[in-house]
Amino acid sequence: MGALFPSQLRTYNRPVRRRILTLLVFVAAGLMTRALEAHHSIAGAYDSSNSVTIDGTISEFHFINPHPYLLVRVRADTGKVVEWRLEMDNRVELVEIGMTVRTLSPGERVIARGSRGRENAATMYVMRLDRPADGFWYEQIGSTPHIRK
Repeated sequence: MGALFPSQLRTYNRPVRRRILTLLVFVAAGLMTRALEAHHSIAGAYDSSNSVTIDGTISEFHFINPHPYLLVRVRADTGKVVEWRLEMDNRVELVEIGMTVRTLSPGERVIARGSRGRENAATMYVMRLDRPADGFWYEQIGSTPHIRK
């Protein structure tokens, strides 16, 4: 085989470049899928077979992206106060149903039920949150949140 001219080299390498580009696209898609699964995997962070209910007082409400959360002080059976982190649905959906940064406030008593955290026992993904003082409730049913003010 003689020397290849530049025009022949471009034609000769086209299938190789196409294969490399295809491989890169699949690798990038795989990495993006893993990243999205890591962020959106509630099942990875919370154990839906381990339901827990707590009764406590809000110390902080962080209405942030991607998931708002509350810090709630709960008095354990031993008398010790434990601070729980309660994660809620994504902020965009909560705004759509009428929640705001002022919906929940420090000092308010809440009763929450949800899935306990896999790595930290004092964390929960909230399925239901009640504020007995005024009848407010938040509920996560499937992928859709609901509230009653």
